[in-house]
Amino acid sequence: MLQWQTAWGQVMIEITVNGTLRKIESASDTPLLWVLRDELGLRGTRFGCGVGLCGCCTVHADGRAIRSCSIAVSDIGQRRVTTIEHLSANGLHPLQQAWIKLEVPQCGYCQSGQIMQAADLLARTPKPTDADIDAAMSGNLCRCGTYLRIRAAIKLAAFGENRSE
Repeated sequence: MLQWQTAWGQVMIEITVNGTLRKIESASDTPLLWVLRDELGLRGTRFGCGVGLCGCCTVHADGRAIRSCSIAVSDIGQRRVTTIEHLSANGLHPLQQAWIKLEVPQCGYCQSGQIMQAADLLARTPKPTDADIDAAMSGNLCRCGTYLRIRAAIKLAAFGENRSE
């Protein structure tokens, strides 16, 4: 990441988002969430609590789930950021397909963060147990309480139609 000072206390920052090197002008302490939403127009990542506790703002940095509301854009460095808009380059990710098939969302507000967290889980643990799923997803809150459907969708994406574990 390159960073240089501009007028008005802003810095010019280069970050890679969804496979594209982007140049943005922002205060160095601006949360990544607001750069994604306001500067780059990537609205799939949502604001929830603002302190990294609810998971609505989850994105990937070098394939690992992070809370974009609580990391400054200047702290991203050379890591490659992926948002829900680019989770799958060729259509819907298997998790997104499972979410649709099982009609997981109720209000849907937290779901992009849920899916991004689940994608991190499946990348590290391709065949997770219920305990694995519960542990990985425990930091993502859903006010509608769709936790059982979320677990079922993760299992569907991991195991397919005919297996649950």
